[in-house]
Amino acid sequence: MARIFITGSTDGLGLAAARTLLAEGHEVVIHARSKERAIAVGGFSALTAGLVIGDLSSAEDTRSIAGQINALGRMDAIIHNAGVYLGSDRGSTPEGHARTLAVNILAPYILTALVGQPDRLVYLSSGMHLSGGGPLDDIDWTKRHWNASQAYSESKLYVATLAAAVARHWPKVLSNAVDPGWVPTKMGGAGAPDDLEMGHQTQTWLAVSEDQAARVSGRYWHHRQPRMPSPEVLDTGFQDQLMDRLAELTGVRLF
Repeated sequence: MARIFITGSTDGLGLAAARTLLAEGHEVVIHARSKERAIAVGGFSALTAGLVIGDLSSAEDTRSIAGQINALGRMDAIIHNAGVYLGSDRGSTPEGHARTLAVNILAPYILTALVGQPDRLVYLSSGMHLSGGGPLDDIDWTKRHWNASQAYSESKLYVATLAAAVARHWPKVLSNAVDPGWVPTKMGGAGAPDDLEMGHQTQTWLAVSEDQAARVSGRYWHHRQPRMPSPEVLDTGFQDQLMDRLAELTGVRLF
């Protein structure tokens, strides 16, 4: 039995992953953006090993989430599932960052740095990361005209790169990125063509399976099959530049 923490686990793929892992007999710690979201899952939270609350668009809240997790004890695995998609404008977090950047990459970066190291880390990326090339000096979209699709693609390139960098720097931790596909969740929309079941099974498999195929690190996955990510993801120079930029934006150094 493993203990797993999942961000954004009150709906969509995060909730599906939590339910699957609970059904398999694992302990699951879930995360809600707010007390209202926690209430919405009602009795489900009573089945879990814990509930943490905080808005990942806020660095202060994200640090609080890290403290709440650490207070619950060490996790065997963490699935960085939470994400936002196609904001109509840049938005502004309490720290002044673009909301897409804050939720999709700054939050998992901060949590990775501040939460005690688990045995396994799983980061949700997207096939859209392949279109995510952009200037690292403007990852926060303070200079460019806002493009929601491009901002999302870039954030998913960065989170896949984070997974690869963690795999390189922390050899004792299995760190992988997952493309869950375009699935019919609230984010993906009812018309999304991919399979909802397959959309969460790769991350749960990577989080707990003892199959040799799952006990690897530094890979990019889609439906339990390794895929080749964008060249930037595996470029150690790009990894280092991105980690430096994220450290600058968050005030937290990971490596």
